[in-house]
Amino acid sequence: MTVWRSQTIKHMDRFDTLQAFARVVEAGSFTKAAQTLNMSKTTISQLVQQLETRLRVKLLNRTTRQVRVTPEGAAYYDRVVRLLADLEEADSVLTGGLAAPRGRLRIDVPAPFARLILMPALPDFHRRYPEIQLIMGVSDRNVDVIGENVDCVLRGGEITVPSLIARRIADLRLGAYAAPEYLRSAGPPAHPRDLDEAPHHIVGFLRSNSGTIASIQIRRRRNGKEEAVALKGRYVVAADDGNAYLAAGLAGMGVLWLPRYMAEPHVAQGELTPLFEDWQLDPMPLYLAYPQTRHQSAKLRAFIAWIDELVSASKSL
Repeated sequence: MTVWRSQTIKHMDRFDTLQAFARVVEAGSFTKAAQTLNMSKTTISQLVQQLETRLRVKLLNRTTRQVRVTPEGAAYYDRVVRLLADLEEADSVLTGGLAAPRGRLRIDVPAPFARLILMPALPDFHRRYPEIQLIMGVSDRNVDVIGENVDCVLRGGEITVPSLIARRIADLRLGAYAAPEYLRSAGPPAHPRDLDEAPHHIVGFLRSNSGTIASIQIRRRRNGKEEAVALKGRYVVAADDGNAYLAAGLAGMGVLWLPRYMAEPHVAQGELTPLFEDWQLDPMPLYLAYPQTRHQSAKLRAFIAWIDELVSASKSL
């Protein structure tokens, strides 16, 4: 009986140690990790030090300002999160699958999608999964999913990172738009190529990974022939954030290429005017992606299923 109890305590200590290490990596801070685990910072630090001593490997680089995972620590972290997820799955199996998905889920989504689609629907997600804590990054930058320990991302445009599993969940309809103020100043462009010449200009969308301005493909069919134009356009301002990009267009700074879910509320209020309505823009694919090496936990599966349902039911996408 004493031997069994001793082994059980050792396994519990090992679980606490691995959980503490994983949370420090995810939070980038001993203090934040301690807060989320309801432990003291000293306890968290001691657990990680014991782990490094046992493994004889430095897992974390510590400075007064931040904690960074070492290459060895990053590789170990990937295994640890899979192990913790397996334990979570085992609990679910032992309870007959009745245990609700729970735990922290780190996601990153484009700013406009978060504001207009995801955030308004979150009360439904919380009602279904009250024990999942969403940690949401909201940006249009290309997130290092593995390096930043993100569980999954939603992104518009093709995803070519080989270490990620990418699922195409929607095709976003695009359109060209301009504010009435811009059209009063520059006049309505008669043809997409007009945007390459004065007095017209676009608002540039800056790709954060390359620093280049995104181009657009627009096409129409006339008299049985297709005319296609690849446009970059002239610009006087560019932004790498979808909300800032839209705000510049609303201020009259140039023509915008927008997903219709972003544009339609402003069209309805007279703040944007559709352009080139006899032309079609190639749709923008919307992907959900997560690391190949990351175990697909019950909480991640729940989020993916919910996002699929949300996107399928949305009439604005």
